[in-house]
Amino acid sequence: AGARELPRPFFPAQRHLQPTRAAGIRVGSPHSPFQSVHHYGEGEARAVCDKVQAKLLKECHDPAKMCITDLRISHWEEAIQETIGGEANRDLAAECYYLWKTTRLQHLTLAEDTRAMLTELRKGLRLLLLTNGDRQTQREKIEACACQPYFDAIVVGGEQKEEKPAPSIFHYCCDLLGVQPAECVMVGDSLDTDIQGGLNAGLKATVWLNKAMTAPVDTSPVPHYIISSVLDLPAVLQKMEHNTNAKLETDHMAGSNEAH
Repeated sequence: AGARELPRPFFPAQRHLQPTRAAGIRVGSPHSPFQSVHHYGEGEARAVCDKVQAKLLKECHDPAKMCITDLRISHWEEAIQETIGGEANRDLAAECYYLWKTTRLQHLTLAEDTRAMLTELRKGLRLLLLTNGDRQTQREKIEACACQPYFDAIVVGGEQKEEKPAPSIFHYCCDLLGVQPAECVMVGDSLDTDIQGGLNAGLKATVWLNKAMTAPVDTSPVPHYIISSVLDLPAVLQKMEHNTNAKLETDHMAGSNEAH
């Protein structure tokens, strides 16, 4: 028993730490190129930002065909043209994209209580950060929020042959940590990639971070545990340890009875 018996958690990159909406509104401020240079109204600026956000949510990026920078400048270019009309303005789109990206990265941070929790967990566990997405984009975010010191390893799906929920990337993470899948726990906020991936890979347990405490649809994968805050994770891990120790004790007693 003890902390070393606990499963090793994986964490996804925190999508809720990406303030896309906040950064978009910042682009619509009086200091943005929309209003200070091109004299568009605040309503138009916000409409453009909303369209970009919608495009990001539907984004399908193939790095073999186009770099992420060109793709996202195109999002802005299309959104501007759809909102304001006229000819495409690639220069304005690029200016808006770089301002949006800079603002977004400036807002990325790990909360103090989250850092404290990770520091405490690492005293007895190996932690790995696993994220899907484009290599450049995700590495920039990781660098911006300075989360490297809190993890034993960081894996970006865009650098691997397959991303979550494919079992291969989870098994690769297990190999990096030097543990078996049955010793690991996946903690994530996506049922489709984090939880389904953990189940596909045969991990010990999956923990769904459901901040809004929304009800999953009937076809969704079923996590072993559900938490509303990542700060609830230590209690869940302690519960797992207790359940494991109780099972070992029960099995031991059953074995002793059979021997007699």
